[in-house]
Amino acid sequence: MIRTRRSVAAVLAAGATAVTLALTGCAPSDGSSGSGDAVLRVWAGSATPINHNFNPFAVDTAVHATYGAIYEPLFFFNQLSAEPPTGLIGESYEYSEDGTTLTITIKPDQQWSDGEPLTAEDVAFTFTYGSNVDEQLVSAEATDETTVVLTYSEPKFTAASLILGATWIVPKHIWEDIDDFMSETNPEPVGSGPYTVKSFTEAAYTVEANELFRDGAPAVKEVQYLGLDSNQSSQDLLATGKIDWVGQFIANPDAVTGSGEISTLNQQQDPTVMITCANAELGCEGPQTDPAVRQAINVAIDRATIREKAFAGLAGEATPSFTLQPRDEQWLSDPSLATSPQESDAAEAGAILEAAGYTKDADGFYGKDGVAIEIDLFSPDGWTDYNDAAKLISEQAAEAGIRINARTVSDAEYWTPISAGDFQSALYGLTQSLVADPYSNYSEYFAGTSTAPVGEDPLAGQNYSRYSNPVVDQAVLAAGATQDVPTKQAAYAQIRRRSPATCPTSPWC
Repeated sequence: MIRTRRSVAAVLAAGATAVTLALTGCAPSDGSSGSGDAVLRVWAGSATPINHNFNPFAVDTAVHATYGAIYEPLFFFNQLSAEPPTGLIGESYEYSEDGTTLTITIKPDQQWSDGEPLTAEDVAFTFTYGSNVDEQLVSAEATDETTVVLTYSEPKFTAASLILGATWIVPKHIWEDIDDFMSETNPEPVGSGPYTVKSFTEAAYTVEANELFRDGAPAVKEVQYLGLDSNQSSQDLLATGKIDWVGQFIANPDAVTGSGEISTLNQQQDPTVMITCANAELGCEGPQTDPAVRQAINVAIDRATIREKAFAGLAGEATPSFTLQPRDEQWLSDPSLATSPQESDAAEAGAILEAAGYTKDADGFYGKDGVAIEIDLFSPDGWTDYNDAAKLISEQAAEAGIRINARTVSDAEYWTPISAGDFQSALYGLTQSLVADPYSNYSEYFAGTSTAPVGEDPLAGQNYSRYSNPVVDQAVLAAGATQDVPTKQAAYAQIRRRSPATCPTSPWC
């Protein structure tokens, strides 16, 4: 699924989302038999008009081609596999015995797309620039043309996928002169990836093969990204041969694949979540800041129905452990957390609220001190699976006496309140760990160092719920400081004991 926005969950809303890829025979638009010179037409996302933004630091607004096609991390981690990563810019890496020093060797004789040499100096610069700066980073030094030494104040064993697989390397000679890295739109990007920008409009943009790419120019010489406003629009174009590849939800794949010309791939990896701005101490406002309200919603949701009706039975079952099962099976010490409750329990939801001092009004909805619980829940317009899921959540919550108002917003209207914390709840997909270890999930989404007060974008992480818990922070540090499996298992168990399913009386839930 090519939905690049990062997100964090406070309450799981449904099973792992059906990540569906659909691909035609890649026929050229002129209807000829095709060759290496054919233009591959792909889905650019639902943000229309398309933002002319290739800033790798602006994850809210940068276009899809920014990541992978133009800018690259050091290594590629296959999210669905426990195999070692594949080198991209990087060739190898090694930790010191105590985990505080990471030595990276990059491949020699690489070039940026403008012809300038790509060296270890660019890599070292990247780790000291913009939102890449880690407060535990002591130094980043290029010891020669192909060697970078990163030194940290704390062990970083478990952060390899974040450091090596989720940091987009940028050219020093371009970015060292850019002071406001977040407002820069970077319309003419210089990257290391296999493509460069050829043309751009608000409706579509095209990238072409980078002749200076280290592995040689790719066989597909041009890729055109088409902006489409909904899942249905892209499905219609796919079925009529006017687009070659989409990464989105398709409600009825069999209807699309019947001709034999289109195939689909369903990867159940990124859980669909209901994210909430949950921490009143950091400025979140609304009834969802009360743990009891979030816990009540958690048990009021009928995930089985959502899976069948909104996701057409294509989704797997969600787990409150925020692990990817069965890949991460060794980290799930408590089998009871393997799966979230699938059926709604309205009685249990009511009991949770009543224990917290809420009472029902004449209309059957819970409130306190004369104020009814009323929560705003939004999802991006045109994301039919999410829109349907939000409606079902609203209906199911109402049956438990909780008023949740589901609405849709434009893609542009969606990102700003999430990053700023100016929201109550929203539906989106939580990106899973790149490796068979949930460390990055816990570090990025739940550590206090990964968040910021409402009004500020948590640039150092992805904790948009503003969750903050000193016990969790210590457990994240403990997990990151070791390669010992039992020690990490104990740390992860500490974190999971703060989940809504396992600590109904804790103020940190």
